[in-house]
Amino acid sequence: MIRLLSILAFASGASLLPALAGSPWTVEPLPFEKGSDQQVGGIDVLPDGRVFACFHRGEIRLFDPETSTWSIFAKGLQEPLGIHAESESSVVIVQRPELTRVSDTDGDGKADRFQKISDDFGISGNYHEFAFGPLQDADGNWIVALNVASNGAGIRDEIRGDFLEIGLPRDDFYVDDWKAVKNKAGRMYSRVAWRGCIISIDNETGKITPLAYGFRSPNGIGFDGHGRLYASDNQGDWRGTSPLYHIEEGKFYGHPASLPWMPDYDGRPPLDIPVEELEELRTPAAIWFPHGTMANSPTEPILIPDGFGPFAGQMLIGEMNRPRIVRLMMEEVNGVIQGACVPFIDDSGLPSGVNRLAFGPENVLWTGHTHLSWAGDEGMSKITYDGSQAPQEVSSLTITPHGFEVTFLHPVAEMGEVTLSSFTYLYHKDYGSPKMDERPEAFDPEKVNETTFRVNLKEPLRADFCYEFDFSVADHAMVVYTVREIPGKP
Repeated sequence: MIRLLSILAFASGASLLPALAGSPWTVEPLPFEKGSDQQVGGIDVLPDGRVFACFHRGEIRLFDPETSTWSIFAKGLQEPLGIHAESESSVVIVQRPELTRVSDTDGDGKADRFQKISDDFGISGNYHEFAFGPLQDADGNWIVALNVASNGAGIRDEIRGDFLEIGLPRDDFYVDDWKAVKNKAGRMYSRVAWRGCIISIDNETGKITPLAYGFRSPNGIGFDGHGRLYASDNQGDWRGTSPLYHIEEGKFYGHPASLPWMPDYDGRPPLDIPVEELEELRTPAAIWFPHGTMANSPTEPILIPDGFGPFAGQMLIGEMNRPRIVRLMMEEVNGVIQGACVPFIDDSGLPSGVNRLAFGPENVLWTGHTHLSWAGDEGMSKITYDGSQAPQEVSSLTITPHGFEVTFLHPVAEMGEVTLSSFTYLYHKDYGSPKMDERPEAFDPEKVNETTFRVNLKEPLRADFCYEFDFSVADHAMVVYTVREIPGKP
């Protein structure tokens, strides 16, 4: 009924989109051998279109789209969760214990050299100490994101690196019953080097330089078209809902577990630091993904290239808990990056657990799926764009001093039925947060041109709030903008 009303609302306009136009993006599953590991930790695409993928149980395989066949490139890695293809004979893998270059030096199609680039980050043996990446920066250095440990299990007798006995001695972390110690350790903790940090690794020497601090489970890093670095994180303790951060060197992003690794740290146990002090120190998220509606577990952000439809220059990000890819619309306001998110693909044959994304030649997006015994799925998918007209969507949503400006992909006579509400999330040590201070927002619409409208709010904009729209004229109606900065405000 809403769709019918929206069509009628702009039926008098010129050059309008046909009702219920089909999607120009097609999702196809990739074939796998029966019984093979299909939990994908990383994917990258060669210039000729062949796809390297690494898998949870330690294999690297190469997929040939021409023949729809797989070949084994390497085995024996430990939980690889990211891959960068340097050439058809060399890839760089981030696995649990190290950053590794895996090479085929004799040309037989199988790796025969495993070269450590760096293993100078700490490991306690806790199951939650994942390592994500790698991403290569403009100087050739590798960027890796490191998970904190979880109080869902203890640590091992053998630990790599120094162990920080902040608040609790090392022996306490061996216990099986965490009820006695978790309030002192925290739900997630960092007791070995760089856990909860994003680090840079020198490609030649392997030397580690910390870039940013304050992360929980940053399962996804990526650059935008301006070379700005982003990292996703997951809802949990100190995360009211899942965020996307614009990463700037030296900054703290809210989870206190990694504070001991910051320069000039004063030695207090992280949980002893008042929330008010942490609030002053932290850098807020560029985007909040509302939990339960937009994304429960966002993954890898990736730039949309030319040729994959009308949204080139924006970004996409995967989602673990449902068959969805989300589109990101970023902007800079008062020197701060913030923006909006909207579903891009829902269902359409896409499995859930969209863990990794990589673009290849001929307008192809490859997706790798995993679950790691949590929410998600398995396998890989190929998403192609056929060049036809996309359905009606919100093309951009930007902030103004008194509200927002929305541009639709195709002309409309009126915005149709629109609902708008605002809400925020708590910053606290508890797991997640309900929506707080939620209210409906009244506004006056103002038409700018055949595709663009201003949404002039009747109440002042609220910083550090989400504004959630429902546009009946759009194929994906829900669009959420996270306000950090307001234009014109110092």
